[in-house]
Amino acid sequence: MSLKDKLHVLVVDDMSTSRGLIVQALDSIGIIHIRHTASGAEAIELLARQPAHLVLSDYNMPGMDGIELLRQIRANPSTKGTGFILITGKADKAVVEDGKSLGMNNFIRKPFDAAALKTCLEAVVGRL
Repeated sequence: MSLKDKLHVLVVDDMSTSRGLIVQALDSIGIIHIRHTASGAEAIELLARQPAHLVLSDYNMPGMDGIELLRQIRANPSTKGTGFILITGKADKAVVEDGKSLGMNNFIRKPFDAAALKTCLEAVVGRL
């Protein structure tokens, strides 16, 4: 069984179109265990019930942005080791630095294609 058959990914994005595009890209890479949610709060609840190996989260979301989600994931002993990739349209230096200081594993700038996402993922989890 390959890594992509074992990897559990949680996609967090408030925009349903964006979530769909990310899930579609993951599916085209061959990742089969994908869950998704529209908010950081829902992501925290999902992770408490069923852990994931990797969270792909949009930065700009109402209520809880991607950096706050990362902060909460890292603060919880049961999720602190979860991989985290921030998805952002701006890749603002301050946002990226905040993410790195909190233990963000990687980030990817929108728009991206499946090949760019695969490269980003492989930098975190290894060869898919």
